[in-house]
Amino acid sequence: MAMAIAFPEATNLGDGGTTTPQQPKLDGVSFSQVKMQRPPHLTDYLPHLKTFPNPLDQNQFFHPSNGFYLTTSDVVLRQIIYDLSSSSSANPSQHLAYQRAGPRKEIFFDPGHVRAAIVTCGGLCPGVNTVIRELVVGLWELYGVREILGLKAGYRGFYSMAEPVALNPKIVHNWHKIGGTMLETSRGGFDLDKIVNAIQHRCFNQVFIIGGDGTMRGAVKIFDEIRRRKLNVAIVGIPKTVDNDVGIIDRSFGFQTAVDMAQQAINAAHVEAESAVNGVGLVKLMGRSTGHITLHSTLSSRDVDCCLIPENEFYLEGKGGLFEFLEHRLKQNGHAVLVVAEGAGQNMIPRSDAQKEERDESGNPVFLDVGGWLKSELKKWWSRDHPGDLFTVKYIDPTYMIRAVPANATDNLNCTLLAHSAIHGVMAGYTGFVVGPVNGNYVCMPVQEVAEAKNPVNTGDHKWAWVRSVTNQPDFLRS
Repeated sequence: MAMAIAFPEATNLGDGGTTTPQQPKLDGVSFSQVKMQRPPHLTDYLPHLKTFPNPLDQNQFFHPSNGFYLTTSDVVLRQIIYDLSSSSSANPSQHLAYQRAGPRKEIFFDPGHVRAAIVTCGGLCPGVNTVIRELVVGLWELYGVREILGLKAGYRGFYSMAEPVALNPKIVHNWHKIGGTMLETSRGGFDLDKIVNAIQHRCFNQVFIIGGDGTMRGAVKIFDEIRRRKLNVAIVGIPKTVDNDVGIIDRSFGFQTAVDMAQQAINAAHVEAESAVNGVGLVKLMGRSTGHITLHSTLSSRDVDCCLIPENEFYLEGKGGLFEFLEHRLKQNGHAVLVVAEGAGQNMIPRSDAQKEERDESGNPVFLDVGGWLKSELKKWWSRDHPGDLFTVKYIDPTYMIRAVPANATDNLNCTLLAHSAIHGVMAGYTGFVVGPVNGNYVCMPVQEVAEAKNPVNTGDHKWAWVRSVTNQPDFLRS
């Protein structure tokens, strides 16, 4: 697939002047071949599957016209910003593309014989119930599927004694207004043989897995085993991470709701700090390995004086440290607000050998409370350097309040589009894939690629510079 971009000549401005290009003239810059990141398909290992006409042709609410149904040639580029004066633009590895998500003219499942399973894994996130609701309504109303089962308690739900919950549009009608997950969730519990055996035993042929990066790594293994056994079962992942730490996609559902809710905690911290003599408001937000919520909440608030994230190490004492900055800010304004991501400063917190080895059910290191530690260190610093002076630290941790709320309008829309993208992809025979927005368009991506991708905050880009310009905080680089 060849791409070309043409650049016009200098434009006459009407007053005798012309614009002068600041880089070499680029009249016809050609892109090299685009590399398709094609999602796996059931026919890759089951080549003789029967196809069926898409029931949307007969749906009274749809009038498929030219371009309504997508084909394999409908793609979305992963990268859309290029420096065309650079030779790196000719590197084919830079031009990855994914297939657009949407309905196909032919499908690979008879809706009357579909038995779909939906499972939610990992921590809570605003919008999980919306995704479940839209999967059920979409399967039922768009494709006529009548057997839709919800599995309880995460991956354990495949093989536990609890029976799956039969779902239909009437049951899930108001679920989008409720926080948490009506199917219940858990961490861990991944047992590959038990899960795949249960999929076979329960005759599931479509499995929708909602979860974070650990859950997606599990989905990779399930897909690989399904393919090894040559089962006619489609596996699709819908990435769920309130931290927005899944790579490739523009954003994960629930993230914007989390940023919205964080404003309430920041506002409260600001009021507390402003109402005290030498008051400091300290807010801890979610973000184990990435600081996206903390960063976006800082930019949205404008009341934050310092933003601490895992990607940018900080220190307390000495020139350019946090204490020196706070000293100056308190003298200047009389109060300050700090926002810290839960994964920031973990290497600075003293811990026992047992604490160093502790892991949660997903196998992740157990983090200590950076907010509580920071509050303690701030009080020690002030009593040491300013004995007898008034000083107050109000610490707010809204983590579980944020996780438990329903999705806002923007996230609800995202959840709907994710669910429909997953349904269309599965019906078209794709498997071992994940759906998500890339450059504003929903795509189908290999689950293996998404499971391995990360999305750290880039502290070298304009957005982090914007944070520092808003807060005037130090860069915490030791001289």
